[in-house]
Amino acid sequence: MWKVRIAAYCLMSNHYHLLVQTPEANLSRCMRHINGVYTQYFNRSHKSDGQLFRGRYKSIVIDRDSYLLELVRYIHRNPLHAGLVKRLEDYFWSSHRTYISRGNEGNWLHKDFVLSMLGENRSKRRQAYIDFVKQEEPETLKTLYEKSKLPLLLGAKDFVDDIKQKYYDKVTIKEMPQVKELFLDKSQIEKTVSRVYQIEIDELLKSRRGNYNEARNVAIYLMRKYTGAPLKDIGSRFGMSSYSSVSSVIIRIKQAMDRNKKLRQRITAAEKLLI
Repeated sequence: MWKVRIAAYCLMSNHYHLLVQTPEANLSRCMRHINGVYTQYFNRSHKSDGQLFRGRYKSIVIDRDSYLLELVRYIHRNPLHAGLVKRLEDYFWSSHRTYISRGNEGNWLHKDFVLSMLGENRSKRRQAYIDFVKQEEPETLKTLYEKSKLPLLLGAKDFVDDIKQKYYDKVTIKEMPQVKELFLDKSQIEKTVSRVYQIEIDELLKSRRGNYNEARNVAIYLMRKYTGAPLKDIGSRFGMSSYSSVSSVIIRIKQAMDRNKKLRQRITAAEKLLI
């Protein structure tokens, strides 16, 4: 129905991991079906009501060449990290047992492509997978998934740059604010605003009580607009102790743009350099 290829999964006590390939780019529809329609089925079957899954799903686009195998291992080793089992093969609620099976069970699982990355010899791939998954995954990957805010892309620099080049456009940025962070970072905005105002970055970051620093305020405004960074994080970067102060700066810049033509021109010039 959805033509989704599931490469790995793991059901945990309060969340689940799902590694999928979506040839028709229909992830949101698939997840709505899983999290929505399945919840209705579950509630009917168990005579309960309310939410089964808490909050919206979080998704990451993965570079298959550099991270696919690592992610399969991370997903399958989740029960070990949670202390649910001492041996992965004892956990029934993941696709690990299908990966190590010698039979035809779980043929619906899109595992052959993953296993092919472990060697050309089909007869040796199963053991290669077993040896691979026994090893601890890199700390960098575990640390990444423990963060409350996950990245939108995970891969080598060339992969990330290619995604940015192919899919960046103003419509996407406007309709999907969370995508902003793919394309611009705070340092880019600081450098660009400094260039437009012909000042050093140090001058941009300074706060002088009683002195109006237009360049600084413009940088704050653009940083919020094009990175979606939390107000608290932006404030910390500019030495502002209160997120409400950051919000006030952004509001004042928006209001000033309506009546100040030169300010609008400078902000437009900065945006053209950024995009």
